[in-house]
Amino acid sequence: MNSDMFIQHFFNALMLGSLYGLIAIGYTMVYGILRLINFAHGDIFMLGSYFVFFGVTAFHMPWWAAALFSIVATAATGIMVDRVAYRPLREAPRISALISAIGVSFFIENMCLVLFTGVPKPMPRLEALVQVLQFGNIRILPLTLIVPVVSFLLVAGLLWMLYRTKPGLAMRAISKDIETTRLMGVKVNRIIALTFAIGSALAAAAGIMWALRYPQINPFMGVMPGFKAFIAAVFGGIGSVQGAMIGGLILGFMEIMIVAFFPALSGYRDAFAFILLILILFVKPTGLMGEKLEDKI
Repeated sequence: MNSDMFIQHFFNALMLGSLYGLIAIGYTMVYGILRLINFAHGDIFMLGSYFVFFGVTAFHMPWWAAALFSIVATAATGIMVDRVAYRPLREAPRISALISAIGVSFFIENMCLVLFTGVPKPMPRLEALVQVLQFGNIRILPLTLIVPVVSFLLVAGLLWMLYRTKPGLAMRAISKDIETTRLMGVKVNRIIALTFAIGSALAAAAGIMWALRYPQINPFMGVMPGFKAFIAAVFGGIGSVQGAMIGGLILGFMEIMIVAFFPALSGYRDAFAFILLILILFVKPTGLMGEKLEDKI
């Protein structure tokens, strides 16, 4: 592989890994507080794309306004999912919440299948983002450069919120001891709802950027990215925001570079993520930056 091809694959891997990391943060935030794997998170990611699509095509909104609408609407959807499916089960055995999460995932997918049909729809795109930039023999889309920058800015903003604001302090306190935090006067349900809102908003941002890069949306588009983002969260250390982003980047680079160096293995691209999950569970179950967490009964 020559240097030009390596640079091109490097930026593609950086973009893909940034998206995986952004989605993985939603998994890691919810797990850090509730010890719950929100299996509906990949479908929330998918809804972000559909909200933009209908904002532009049905309501004739400017693209930027449709994107903002999508992020707000998806955050509201995340709050509603928590309110309807998870809050009533706060004191129930954890297996009940896990089954509820799987049920929410199937419900969202099939609801979208009925409402939007299974026919893939073309994602409206800004032409400026898909005009190929030529640097010698390197051809890169502006989107490939913009996605990592936006992702890192969003993560930086989230970390600032977690470590510099009272809601962030409350989130970190709940992740350590939810009962003690409640006794100290923190409105726990509000903070958990805020966690779902932030995680869903980040998933919407990732879904919009994903659909811009791969411009066909369908009701099941969030399944595989959702699985891979979950693997990234486990690999980085589920419960750690920084770990989720690092895990996403490593997974993105692994996928792109293995296929780039060994084209014959391209058909096994998705399998690499699951092999990585098995290996990390064998070698370091808490992930790269994760801490051993006590179970909540």
